[in-house]
Amino acid sequence: MEKKKKCPQCDIHAFFVKNEEGSRRLVYILTDGKVVAKYPEESLEGFDVAEVFCLGCSWHGSPQRLR
Repeated sequence: MEKKKKCPQCDIHAFFVKNEEGSRRLVYILTDGKVVAKYPEESLEGFDVAEVFCLGCSWHGSPQRLR
């Protein structure tokens, strides 16, 4: 399994993304920057993967800013 990037603030690797309606989808960010759904059967279609939100703290931003 590929390694996951971590939050620069709290050091966990669990994030979520939102869509226009405010629905959330749990995601991981792989070391190559790819945003993948935590549950493979869930689609990220319609979700904004350019901004991710940390589940452990208040950090949010571009997946490229992760460690």
